[in-house]
Amino acid sequence: MQTISGVVVDEKGDPLPGATVAIEGTSLNVATDTRGRYSINLSPGTYILRVSFIGYAPVSARTTISAGVSVRQNISLSTDNSSLQQVEITGRKEKTYKTRSTFIGNKTETDIKDLTQSVSYASKELMADQGVVRTGDVVKNFSGVNQFTFYDDLTIRGFRVNGQSNTQLVNGLRTSTGFWKQPLTNYLERVEVLKGPSSALYGNASPGGVVNRVTKKPLNETRRQISMSLGSFNTLRGLADFTGPANKDSSLLYRVNLGYEDAGSFRDLQFDKNVVVAPSLTFIASENTSINFDMVYNNSRSRLDRGQSVIGNDLHSTPQSLALSTANDFLNEQTYIVTLSLNHKFSDNLNFNAAYSKTGYQEDLYEHRSANAYAKAKSGSDIPNLVAMQVFQRKRKRYIDNLSGYLNYNVKTGPFEHRIVAGYDYGSEKMPPGASQLTASGYRNAANTGTIANYVAKDSLRYLRDSRGNPIPNIPSFDLTNPTNSQRMQDDSKAFFAPTSLAPTYYYLNAGYVQDQIKIGRLQALLGVRYEYYTDFLNYATSTEQKTHSGAWLPRFGLVYTATKNINVYGTYVMGYNPQTAANLANPNAGGPFDPVTSEMIEFGAKSSWFDDRLSITTSVYQIEQNNTLYNANDASNPDLLRQIGKERARGVEFDITGRILPNWSILASYAYNDARIVESLVPGELGLQKPNAPKNTANVWTRYNFARGPLNGFGLAVGSNYVDKRNLSLNFTQTIPAYLLINAAAYYRVNKVQLQVNANNITGKKYWVGGYDYIRLFPGAPANYLLTLTYDF
Repeated sequence: MQTISGVVVDEKGDPLPGATVAIEGTSLNVATDTRGRYSINLSPGTYILRVSFIGYAPVSARTTISAGVSVRQNISLSTDNSSLQQVEITGRKEKTYKTRSTFIGNKTETDIKDLTQSVSYASKELMADQGVVRTGDVVKNFSGVNQFTFYDDLTIRGFRVNGQSNTQLVNGLRTSTGFWKQPLTNYLERVEVLKGPSSALYGNASPGGVVNRVTKKPLNETRRQISMSLGSFNTLRGLADFTGPANKDSSLLYRVNLGYEDAGSFRDLQFDKNVVVAPSLTFIASENTSINFDMVYNNSRSRLDRGQSVIGNDLHSTPQSLALSTANDFLNEQTYIVTLSLNHKFSDNLNFNAAYSKTGYQEDLYEHRSANAYAKAKSGSDIPNLVAMQVFQRKRKRYIDNLSGYLNYNVKTGPFEHRIVAGYDYGSEKMPPGASQLTASGYRNAANTGTIANYVAKDSLRYLRDSRGNPIPNIPSFDLTNPTNSQRMQDDSKAFFAPTSLAPTYYYLNAGYVQDQIKIGRLQALLGVRYEYYTDFLNYATSTEQKTHSGAWLPRFGLVYTATKNINVYGTYVMGYNPQTAANLANPNAGGPFDPVTSEMIEFGAKSSWFDDRLSITTSVYQIEQNNTLYNANDASNPDLLRQIGKERARGVEFDITGRILPNWSILASYAYNDARIVESLVPGELGLQKPNAPKNTANVWTRYNFARGPLNGFGLAVGSNYVDKRNLSLNFTQTIPAYLLINAAAYYRVNKVQLQVNANNITGKKYWVGGYDYIRLFPGAPANYLLTLTYDF
């Protein structure tokens, strides 16, 4: 073996630490050290070195290595201004935790340091290192973000965001999930969260922030990878990622991500079987025009886990593995997201972007679940070891459409540089006729010919009763002291089922917006406004169908000042708006009508880069106020009934570190303090209460070190920790879940094209809960577990 070595520098001759030096046609690649140096051992032969670095045009150099002769090859890179594309059409080649720029903040590629809001993100490299494949595991790395439940259900800065609200984004376009299962991540380039209201750019959304999932795009170089994983809870997972040119002139690029998962759970009777197919094509029609097609298809079979129930107020009275499902329950889902996008460059200063996305979701559900209450004794008191049960059988479909078109115009007027964005958005969601549900719940009447929804002790003679005088439920109660009997297959043929209304729903919105990012010297100002006009159909698809309308002006203001070469400071003010209509809530029993949610945020912060732009640090302080939030009304006759809270306020501090300390030492760390309280309510006891599932303190760290030389060359080690503070579960003072600290670790060993990876999570076996609604619906976290992954690049 001979050595090829050298130094990678920029056009000024300054070294570029962290540049990637790869040998084309192989999986060999190294990162330059703090002095821009690299070294690779190769057999004699002729090779092509390809050197790349963020923001620089890649360079290829042909080199011949002879036996017994080492080669010195220095490389100079030049700044690549053309790499600053207006939309995310082609893939990211770098392999690092740090992302320099994003499209989520301004609808144009913008350096994260120049954004007037805080952004947290996780790259595909971080997700791979941690061995995570679900967004709930990814967002634990972000400051101010934690799970509300273990569904696709998050809290950002104390405000709830979930996949059913269709305000989550894929590639910057509105979409939705089925809510019950977290989206998989094997097809994602990164997951990012824009903190605070994003209504001025993306329409109705949570004031806490918006989650954007960026799919992997094709590359103009061939890369192929397959991996197999085996782990705890009978986990089997196979993934594949293929990309490269599809024709000789590289005008057509392709990428295909495939995934298969067959996984059990530490939770009784739970499993997940997923098949994911995610193809992507990029057609580079000319140097000015690019077209991209993306599709993500997921076929999922599982059971719906409604959480752990405990006896009374004793969190430790039942095992965390306890689930209230039965062996004949199922949840079958199919989801697709199809996106077509166009980028055309009219001139160096003017770009046009258009994208259309369609999401389709289909649900087929049969489940035994709690009725959110304990069974009743003849006196009307709770029987704390028996959970009242109900059965849902449901079929429904949902479709979400999003069309976005906008112009980017860069112009200079005197000393002012303008980056103007002007655009139009159309969005809609429809649940067509045919959605329906059968529900079996309540208590049997005395004649055993039907049911009564709730038990009233003074009317006990109206109910069918057992030998002890207790009312007999329509669906047998779940016995927490004898779960095996309740978890076996249940014969529901003698239960009384009643159809529950799932009325068709439809709404659409039209919106126009304009913003100008003005730069003069070290100061940048962002001025923007959006007008949103929302149309909802009452009694959709019936003879009494009626349109209703609402609208809102949503301003956005921000300032960024470059204090030093490494530090930007910023401040921003944004407003949010979200209608709360039947279509938007997707809950036919919620009640209403409700006033729209309105919000506003003030945020100040600083963003900086260090170690030659390898490491970024963001600090922010904020205040968010929201009016008219909906909470459960705790109405025994209608568990789905909602009510409005007057005002909530969140004040907090966040701190994020992402990147590399050394070329072979990566880190991601965050801390958040969030005081999220109810400040106006008609219920006096709620005033000053910390919001549900909104911890005051969270902290996370993950760091990986690779051994690049010596006897440990090829080895890597990583360690991480997650801390989440105590949380309230609902709007009361008694039901809480405790704080927890998790320790995770990983080890890696790479030999040429093969990497062996072991991830160990919660290695201390900490007992904890990620969230919950109450002590009948608790969502426990996984005990100690491991995952073994074998990856092959070719």
